[in-house]
Amino acid sequence: MYKTIVVHVDGSPEQDARVRAGALLANLFDAHLIGSAATGISWFDYSLLIGSMGAPMMPESDFSGMRAAVRARLDEFGVAVQRRGVASFETRMLEDDARFALLLESRYADLVVVSRESEPIAVPGVPVQARALPEYIALHGARPVLVVPPGWQERAFPGTVVVGWDGSMQAIRAISAALPLLQQADAVKLTLINPDAMADIHGEEPGADMALHLARHGVKVDVVLERARGATGDALMGVARRGGAGLLVAGAFGHSRYREFVLGGVTRSLLAASATPLLLAH
Repeated sequence: MYKTIVVHVDGSPEQDARVRAGALLANLFDAHLIGSAATGISWFDYSLLIGSMGAPMMPESDFSGMRAAVRARLDEFGVAVQRRGVASFETRMLEDDARFALLLESRYADLVVVSRESEPIAVPGVPVQARALPEYIALHGARPVLVVPPGWQERAFPGTVVVGWDGSMQAIRAISAALPLLQQADAVKLTLINPDAMADIHGEEPGADMALHLARHGVKVDVVLERARGATGDALMGVARRGGAGLLVAGAFGHSRYREFVLGGVTRSLLAASATPLLLAH
């Protein structure tokens, strides 16, 4: 069960959709909801700015103004979730970059709710594929991430869930992380893309063992074998679109490069184009 859910609060146009998703989940699981907002500057940065002889002094009023803006966003979050009937919630302001603040918050939560970003966060020295917030939290965090697409409208949630299954450890972690939602789903489509290419992993009856495992947990599951010529991510999104899915579940893949993770192709395509809320775990 999800009992603590963290929602990223930043005042962006995408915030309303993820707050609605977070509130829906909090009500569904009787969970505690945390609105987490970062000022964007760490105490280390603050000490450098005020202590460097070569840098112009930033007035304390500027920092106060930043904090006041963040507090106003958190107050709006509180009003929004109260309006949606959330019984237990709190707000937290962290003096840090949003990525690191959410990583810290995620350690003590069951799920982190963020939005897909149109532009990556500019971080010098970090590859562009690892900069955007959803990717960073999914690949570096210890908890699953629910990525809400821009303009998401409430519908039956989770409704039908499409689960990408390729036998990998990442997919296993994503399925385990999504289990509370899979148990609530109207139907679960355990989807294997071109399973014949991985017969050594899937065995004689692809998907059967994982379907049985899920059924023992009370999940209403069907196995979908999808043979596609195109990209795996596109095929998964196609199954979700045709099935009117309310949730897509997948493992988040990354490759180590220069001490940072860069996204694998399937994860990148899902995050770039999925019109369905996406639950990722790495």
